[in-house]
Amino acid sequence: MSPNVEVRHLHAVVILAEELNFTKAAHRLHLTQSALSRQITEIEEEHRFRLFTRDNRRVVRVELTDAGRLFVEEARSALLHMDRAVHLARAIHDGANDILMVGYSPNGDRTWVSDMLAIRLPLYPKLSIRLISQFSCDLVRSVLAAELNLAILTAPPEDPQITAVPFALTPLYAVLPDTHPAAQKEQIALQDLAKDEWIFFARRFHPAIHDAILAAAQREGIAAKHAHDVIALQEALHLVSERVGVAILTKPAALGFRVENVVVRPLSDTSLCFETCVIMRADDNSRLVNEFVRSFLRRYTFQRLPPQRTDLPPKVVSIKQALPPSH
Repeated sequence: MSPNVEVRHLHAVVILAEELNFTKAAHRLHLTQSALSRQITEIEEEHRFRLFTRDNRRVVRVELTDAGRLFVEEARSALLHMDRAVHLARAIHDGANDILMVGYSPNGDRTWVSDMLAIRLPLYPKLSIRLISQFSCDLVRSVLAAELNLAILTAPPEDPQITAVPFALTPLYAVLPDTHPAAQKEQIALQDLAKDEWIFFARRFHPAIHDAILAAAQREGIAAKHAHDVIALQEALHLVSERVGVAILTKPAALGFRVENVVVRPLSDTSLCFETCVIMRADDNSRLVNEFVRSFLRRYTFQRLPPQRTDLPPKVVSIKQALPPSH
């Protein structure tokens, strides 16, 4: 296949992995369902492994194979680098004097992204902001590799090379079938889910949250039936709708979609609430980056954050500690 066809195929695989539904993925890609199916078949035949398993009862539904999960993870990274090259070149061509590469999670709150885009810095009138969506672990790597200037990340890992400044609290929510015995409760305790199989994002995508959920279950004396790892929100919602388990997700992810016969309820366990931070390299002395972060954080300075708990992995610092004084 030509390089152009390869890129198109990679994009098709990633979108289908997000939707797990040929009809919905084809709509997003502006393709017919048969054309999308043909692209997926071509790349599977070219490389001689299956990316998706098809549901014979409902042909439009698919599930990722183990090989498909790894392929999608790497495909996202490849597409990211290509997009970054195009974004940077286009910004320079369009006359931007300064460019900021900003990362965020696909499961994050879109309000945070909107606030980033609304920032105007008088000293940088031709500033261009380029957004990159990545999983949490990839955001950290990209910031450390200077591929991103900064990123929005929930429960960042403790790393002396990273400055992490908290600005919002992110609780976890349970996603349940509407027939679940606890579906009518206003808040869900982990004990309410003790008999269910649990669904959440794979550890490699967000180890801090993954480990905190299992640690909370252990403290409650729950032998968690951790049965399903997913990489996309739609996977989790599909599994819940199929009555094969309950999902535990962050608030923005859980509340951002609506699925028939599925309800979303907050968890009552206060330890399962995480600080969302702006992260940047600790040695980044760029005035532009620091002024931009400072401007973003001003929108959230009145939010009260609880004292940092010893059971949470992330180490965060105050705004005053994190950023040098503006001049």
